[in-house]
Formats: sequence, C-alpha cells, structure tokens
Amino acid sequence: MSDAVITLPVLEPQEASRTDWDDDSLVLGIETSCDETSASVIRGGRRILSNVIASQNDLHVDYGGIVPEIAARAHIEALTPAIAEALVSADATLWDLDAVGATLGPGLAGSLLIGVAEGKALAAALGIPFAGVNHLEAHLYSALLADSKARWPGVALIISGGHTLLVHARDDGDYGLLGGTLDDAAGEAFDKVARFLGLDYPGGPEIDRLSLLGDPGAIRFPRAMLRAPGFDVSYSGLKTAVVNYVRRAEAAGEEIVVADVAASFQQAVVDVQVAKTISAAEHTGAPRVFLCGGVAANSGLRGGLAAACAERAIDFHVPPPELCTDNAAMVGACATAMLRRGLRTPLDASPDPNLPLVSQA
Repeated sequence: MSDAVITLPVLEPQEASRTDWDDDSLVLGIETSCDETSASVIRGGRRILSNVIASQNDLHVDYGGIVPEIAARAHIEALTPAIAEALVSADATLWDLDAVGATLGPGLAGSLLIGVAEGKALAAALGIPFAGVNHLEAHLYSALLADSKARWPGVALIISGGHTLLVHARDDGDYGLLGGTLDDAAGEAFDKVARFLGLDYPGGPEIDRLSLLGDPGAIRFPRAMLRAPGFDVSYSGLKTAVVNYVRRAEAAGEEIVVADVAASFQQAVVDVQVAKTISAAEHTGAPRVFLCGGVAANSGLRGGLAAACAERAIDFHVPPPELCTDNAAMVGACATAMLRRGLRTPLDASPDPNLPLVSQA
C-alpha cells in the first residue's frame, strides 16, 4: 500500500475559542466506540489526571462476543457516572474544562452515538469546543501518554480486535498508511481461535496466558506473506490452519496440547507482525516504533517487537496494558492535539461507524 494521507475526523476546520492549549489546558475525553465506557481528564495533552474505564465483559461473556444493543444500553447507564468519577478523581469540575473530546468513529453505531451525544451536549452547555476524534488516531496517542520522551516521527503498529494497520506517523495529524490486514485483524484471529479452542471470553488474553505455558515451536503454523513485498498481512489462513490441525489430530486420536496450539499460533502472529513492522521502520527511516491497540497488551508481541527494535537501535514505545485497551485518556490527548492545530468539530457532526483513518490519495 502507498504512504497515503490520513483523513482527519474533522468535518470543517473552525477556529477554537482557545489558541494556546498550553500545559494547563483541561480536556475531558469520552470513549464509547465498542464495549468499554471510559471518561478521562487530561492536562496539557500528556498528563493523565484521571482515566475511568467501565468494562462490559460480564455482560457479553455468555454470547462469546459483543452484542451491539447490549453494549449501547450499558453505555447509557455507565457514561454519566464515569464522567462524574473522572472529574472527582481529577479534582476538577465541569466549569474547569477547556474542551470535550469524544470518539466519532469507527466503532459500533449505537455505542458511538451515546458518547458523541453526551460530549456535544456538554460542550454546548459549557460553551467550549468539541473535538470528534478518530478512534484509531487516538490509539497513536496512548504511546505518547505513557512516555514523556516519546514523540513523532515513527512507525506505529495499531493492532486490535477490529484493525491491524502500520502507519507512518510523521507529526501530529500527518500520517500515512503503509500496510494493513487483507482479511482478519490480528485480534479477530485471536478471538476466533480462542473460541474454537473453547477458551474463556475474551479470548485474546486467554491465548496469551496459555502461550506462557506452551511450546511456541511445537507446531509450525504458516506465516502468510512473511517474505512478500510490502507491509500487508493476512491472518484468515492462519486461523484455518489451526482449525485443520486440531481436527486432523482429533481424527487421528492424537493428544492435543491446547497450550502448545495457543503458543504456536501466537508465535506465528508475532513473527509476521514483528517482521513487517521492522521492515516498515527501515523503509521509512523512522527512528522509533510505536505499538498500540488492544493486542498491544499481548506479552509475546511486546517482547518480540522490543527485542527486534533493540537489535537495530530503534527506539520502542508501548503503553502499559491499561492504555492499550479502549480508553478515554487517549481520546483526550488526541483531542488536545487537534485543538492545538486550531481544529474543532461542529456540533451537528454525526458519529461514523466506518470513519476512515486514511485516504488513498
């Protein structure tokens, strides 16, 4: 894929009411793109004063996946208390806020609507700017929040249940798409394999946990596109290979060591993703690599990418696990960066479940 230009999640540039957005600015971030209800207060775009996350795992566990209607109803119940808790934890009031940022997309339509509606209502009532944030762009800022020394430019791997992207982050709001998955996102493959193996929900952390107990070299699963030119990846074939291996073993009456299956599957993902990310960094000459998104919490991927970067003297930045999952701190940080560039989102903006991160210009 070409090094394309990011399409920012702002419908029309407008002059924000504040122009400096210095280290004292307070921004309320709201995140409701999927099944995490989160509110956060960020000072100056880099300091987390509070980051409240209400998980819905218990509501979806019986279904083995996220039920959009249940997720939206849960956001309605949890968001206002989460905002109140975030303000109390930050020792702030609504009237101390300089702006509100909320995830505009991509995500589940009903879930996005809850956060965007509340964010716009607060901004209108308080007379402060509203920033509609692209969820994927926000993930980039999670690494900046975790390390005060982290800065652009760099190559970022955004890897989650719904997305697997390699992005060249040149500066705030200046990104290019280098590659991505051609089919299943890495996190989606983790969840499908975990479900097939009968593991608990959510499946990704279970695969990671079992991998620590298994032999990653026990089964040689395919590394699709490992040596193919470019930076795209494919995981649907790997998922199918796991299913076929288990079924053949069952038919032959062979013992199936689930921990070995999990470890071997995870190692295949790590090998491909590390190789593509390092190749992208070398191609762009980027001095640093960022790892972000839900799957960035995976111990194998964190360790493998850290080691590969260390071998090549490339700076490596990855947020702690609590900032890898969907959270409002990254939304607040991204919103602050938008406002510093003089951008705000009109209050008639609607959430977009398919909001693109990049154009193919």
